[in-house]
Amino acid sequence: MQRLAFPEAECIHRQPLTVRLGDINYGRHLGHDALVTLLHEARARAIAALGFSESDVAGSPSVVAELTVQYRAEAHWGDVLVAETAMPTPTGKGMPVYQRLVREADARTVAVACVTLLWLDPDTHRPIAVPPVLVQAVQRSRAPGSD
Repeated sequence: MQRLAFPEAECIHRQPLTVRLGDINYGRHLGHDALVTLLHEARARAIAALGFSESDVAGSPSVVAELTVQYRAEAHWGDVLVAETAMPTPTGKGMPVYQRLVREADARTVAVACVTLLWLDPDTHRPIAVPPVLVQAVQRSRAPGSD
């Protein structure tokens, strides 16, 4: 299996998130289902920081087409994780969104993930090109002095 790399230079957002009691599984660490929920929260906040909503970018909603998660360390109740979100400039219909969860206390990477988002035509529900306003916002977010 190829190790998923987080594209540092394309990081556009950082969001602290705390592991809640309900996020813990029977192994006494962050469960996979809760991890995906934390990633979703961070991704939604990153897109909101660009001025959009996953449910409406230029009139089009997004859907998740693919998700890859690689686990690197455990996280436990009360851990503060920093969710970093990176967005390479999208082309075509798919938009890769990379995320990394880092435990704040020791800077250890807990997980790295990549989700591919598609935007849909609201009438036909068929994939469309990534809305140009979103592409421009992603590019602006990485401009010098924007962080």
